[in-house]
Amino acid sequence: MSESVSFRISRTAEDLAQTVAALSKRLVSLEQRLGALEVQGASLQAHVRTAPEVDPAELACLDSVDQLLADCRSLLAVTEPSTTQLPNIELPIAPVDASDSDLAGLDPDLDWDGLAELEAREADA
Repeated sequence: MSESVSFRISRTAEDLAQTVAALSKRLVSLEQRLGALEVQGASLQAHVRTAPEVDPAELACLDSVDQLLADCRSLLAVTEPSTTQLPNIELPIAPVDASDSDLAGLDPDLDWDGLAELEAREADA
């Protein structure tokens, strides 16, 4: 029975030693990370201290842009029509038929969009 107790004590001591060694490694790693973060924080603070000052004219310009945006938004909010006020009206559109008597007398070769006239002017120039 004494051998069993001594084995348990030595085994527990070995487990504790391994745990302490792992904790020590972890502590060293955390201290290194903390040191790196402190260096990074110091460099950021130095950068902030040496950063150029903001130009007051640029700030005034940005303030005026903000004011213009706010004015535009307020105008849009006031002038937007409500969909409940507008009636839903559908306009009847009759299909165009080629045999329609009004269209029968039209010459299909006529320049309806004026492109031929523009091309002629460009050719003359």
